[in-house]
Amino acid sequence: MENKQKEMSFLQHLEVLRWHLVRSSIVILVFMTIAFFNKHFLFDVIIFGPKSVDFFTYKMLCKISEALSLGDSLCLTEMPFVLINISMPGQFTTHIWVSLIAGLICAMPYLLWELWKFVKPGLYSSEKKYARGVVFFSSCLFMTGILFGYYIITPISVNFLGSYQISESITNTINLGSYISTVSLITFACGILFELPIVVYFLTKIGILTPDIMRTYRRHALIATLLLSAVITPPDISSQILVTIPIVILYEISIRISLVVIKNKKQI
Repeated sequence: MENKQKEMSFLQHLEVLRWHLVRSSIVILVFMTIAFFNKHFLFDVIIFGPKSVDFFTYKMLCKISEALSLGDSLCLTEMPFVLINISMPGQFTTHIWVSLIAGLICAMPYLLWELWKFVKPGLYSSEKKYARGVVFFSSCLFMTGILFGYYIITPISVNFLGSYQISESITNTINLGSYISTVSLITFACGILFELPIVVYFLTKIGILTPDIMRTYRRHALIATLLLSAVITPPDISSQILVTIPIVILYEISIRISLVVIKNKKQI
C-alpha cells in the first residue's frame, strides 16, 4: 500500500483529495440540513441559551454563590439587552449561516477521519502505530474546547458585553448578527485552540518543533496566549484568565507529547 501510494502522481493525489472533500462536504450538508429544520432547538435552546438567565452556567454560579454564603451576589436576575434585526433578509441568512456552523461542528469528527484517511497511506508502519487514535483524541479535544467556549467563555462575554454601559441614558439594543458572531467566534475558536497537542504532535513528527524549542519560547507563548485571549474575550481580566489557564495547561501537555515523539523517533 505504501509503495502504491509513493507511485501515485500529483494529479492522482488531487483526485483522491477531491473525493475526500466531496464526502466531507456531503456530511456537513447533512448535518447543516438537520440543524436548519430544527430551528427552535438551534436558536432558542443553543444560540440564545447564554442570553437567558436560566442558562446552566448562570444557575451554577448562583449555587456557588449560595454555597460560599455570598447571598445572590453571583446570581443573574436579568439580561439587560434585547436583540434586533435591521436587515430584510437578516434572519434568513442568519438561519443559514448558523446552520452551516452547526453542521461543521457536528461533522468535525468525520472531517478529521477523512483527513486521517488521506494522510495515513503516506505514513510508515511505525508512524501509523504511534498515530493510532489521533482521530479520537482530536475529536475529543475539539468537542471539549467547544463545550468550554460555550459554557464558560460565551456566558461571561455575553453578560459583560450585553450589560456594559458608558451611560445609563444608553440602552443596549444588540444587532442579531453581532450577537451570533460573538457566540460562534468564541465557541469555535476555543474548539480550534484545544487542538494544540495534536498540532504539536505532528509538527514534532516532521521535525519543525522540539521540546527544547517549546521550553525556550514558553514565555513568548504565554504572551501570545494573553493577546489571543484578549481578542476572543471581552476586555476583563477574569475571562482572559479563564481562556489562558487551559491553553497554558495544554501547552505544558504538548511539551510532554513532543518529548514522547522525540524519544520514539530515536528508538526507530
